[in-house]
Amino acid sequence: MKKYLSIALLASISILNASGQTDNLPINHIQVIGSHNSYKKAIDPALFKMLKARDSVAMSKIDYSHISITDQLNLGLLNLEIDVYADTQGGRYAHPNGLDWAPGQPPFDPEGVMKNPGFKVFHITDIDFRSHCLTFQQCLQDLKKWSDAHPTHNPVFITMNAKDESITKPGFTTVEKFTAATYDALDKEIVDYLGKNYVITPDQVRGKYKTLESAVLANHWPTLKEAQGKFIFILDEKGPKVDLYVAGHPSLKGRMLFANATVGTPEAAILIMNSAKRDQEAIKDLVKKGYIVRTRADSDTDEARANDKSSFEAAQQSGAQIITTDYYQKSTHFKSDYVIRFEGNPYFRESPLFKSKTSQAGSKK
Repeated sequence: MKKYLSIALLASISILNASGQTDNLPINHIQVIGSHNSYKKAIDPALFKMLKARDSVAMSKIDYSHISITDQLNLGLLNLEIDVYADTQGGRYAHPNGLDWAPGQPPFDPEGVMKNPGFKVFHITDIDFRSHCLTFQQCLQDLKKWSDAHPTHNPVFITMNAKDESITKPGFTTVEKFTAATYDALDKEIVDYLGKNYVITPDQVRGKYKTLESAVLANHWPTLKEAQGKFIFILDEKGPKVDLYVAGHPSLKGRMLFANATVGTPEAAILIMNSAKRDQEAIKDLVKKGYIVRTRADSDTDEARANDKSSFEAAQQSGAQIITTDYYQKSTHFKSDYVIRFEGNPYFRESPLFKSKTSQAGSKK
């Protein structure tokens, strides 16, 4: 118990706005630990048993779950991931077919929120559908409530997947495709249910620079002091999905999310590079230039099962500002001592690539 309390006390430091020297650190000069698929609840045991009997390897990769988003924020995590499915008419995902595949499962959506139009939040259609916030609206309202209770919190990065690939096997729900209008609606939900004043937008980072990327390369990121109480949303997609979000919004003008745009394009600012060991030197080079990079400490439960922290070590050394994990706490699904934390403050620290320059830190306005 004493050990748990000490961890919680250390984590609480990162909930509050940084003080002293770190006030003037640009937000690209920090490292934070966050969670992957942050909304995810466990698959009900009855359904999981049936699915595991069919494909034990595939099921082992999704055999994890998280505490609530609010509890993660209270613990000190400064990055969350939220997957969204479009549901323009409402009801598309209201009754996952997996509920019928194994008897004895608890109710899925007793309040009926899945019947309403708007974005839904879950992992995989019909299989891995239980979520701490079934709708994006609920997730945003949870973020706002927590932020209002901690108005000087450090900035929280929110990576987002726009899920629109259908599983082509029989019995699976067809997923709605994202369109330009869908992306407009996604931006609007953030404004309506969180509020634009809670968000650091690409427009704010670009400022008077010609492009967003030129602002980033000039280190025109806000400081921790300027970013307190804010969230930063990132579209974790590539290729056509990014192109569709950017279309009509050069340098992401007017958009609420940053995008995983290609280096060298006007929209490049926050990059997704999940292979920390493979890309360690490339990440380090990009971070030094001014980009923010998100990478992963683990995936598919592999590192946790083997208690292998080599990817986490590579992520730390790369200087990637955002490091995600499924194991900020020990697994409750299998026995392992694998836990991802920094020394000292568990989920927040000054970047090792810039630490010697603390006295010079600050955004170049």
